[in-house]
Amino acid sequence: MYKRLIDQFGSPEIVLKTSEHQLGKVNRLSAKVRDNIVNHKAFVYRAKKELEIVLNKNINIVTLTDCEYPVLLKQIPDPPPFLTYVGKLDNSSPCISIIGSRAATGYGLSASENFAYNLAGKGFQIVSGLARGIDSMAHKGALRAKGKTIAVLGSGLNKIYPRENKSLFQAIAENGTVFSEFKLNTEPYPSNFPTRNRIIAGLSCGSIVVEAAKKSGSLITARLATEYNREVFAVPGSIKSKKSEGTHSLLKQGARLVENENDIMDELHHFIHEEKENFQAAPLQKQKSTDYKSCKQNKSLIMNFLDPYPVHIDVLIEKSGMTSSQVTSQLIDLELQGTVMRHQGNYYSISEEYH
Repeated sequence: MYKRLIDQFGSPEIVLKTSEHQLGKVNRLSAKVRDNIVNHKAFVYRAKKELEIVLNKNINIVTLTDCEYPVLLKQIPDPPPFLTYVGKLDNSSPCISIIGSRAATGYGLSASENFAYNLAGKGFQIVSGLARGIDSMAHKGALRAKGKTIAVLGSGLNKIYPRENKSLFQAIAENGTVFSEFKLNTEPYPSNFPTRNRIIAGLSCGSIVVEAAKKSGSLITARLATEYNREVFAVPGSIKSKKSEGTHSLLKQGARLVENENDIMDELHHFIHEEKENFQAAPLQKQKSTDYKSCKQNKSLIMNFLDPYPVHIDVLIEKSGMTSSQVTSQLIDLELQGTVMRHQGNYYSISEEYH
């Protein structure tokens, strides 16, 4: 919804000034949302109070209209309009998520930590949800490798869940990023976790499911990753283990079976590049206001290397001389504009209407 409104009107400021009649022309926008936009001044006081708390705690905010907003997350149909976070933003390093059961087996915990350790050493940021079990071990594996890791909470940043992961939260904040789309004091309500799973899937170029039962929340993340045209990997377990029933179901549906990090590198190696430019977002009051459309300027250089016939991303990186993150960023922007089409196997072509 937020993305559609901004794409149509250009910025949040313009959206809030738009008449109810004009809002009525936006596809699939409910009457309740239209009414809230038209009468948004009723919410200003509460918003200002929340913002005041965020700034006083030196917590950062990145919004959908900022150039620093995570590129892959911006591509999903319903990206959060803003994220509060502690730590540092690094949009130059690709993300891969490692997810699975809270009540994991020793095998699953070991596999999660080892995958995270090895992939962090290859340059990936490890994304997970700070939950018990597989998530925690994924974060710990990345930290052990002195790599970067991202935790996405199903609560506000003031409500660390589970409580025993407070020290892990602090370690991630010092060496990576902790994200939340919820108000600072939001409790970890069960309904929040499926919502946050779309962020885990959206941030990542691929998701690795280590252990998952038949009705695991990890399967929601895997389904979303598939819908977002991201890679889904599954670690096989024992045929006698109920903790791997969901994982094996993913394999039957076409997820790629992985035994070690090399299986993943074979599929995602083009996301890794040597040149890295770390970015640390300034606190909100120090950030300059950036127009959404200006972020898209000078993003079409890659068009010089595309034609109606699909070209692999590795070829585009080689021909353009740009880093994989720069090429990926431009392709995503062009895909969102409808100028470029993505095909299976990371091939890209110019859309038919732009031939």
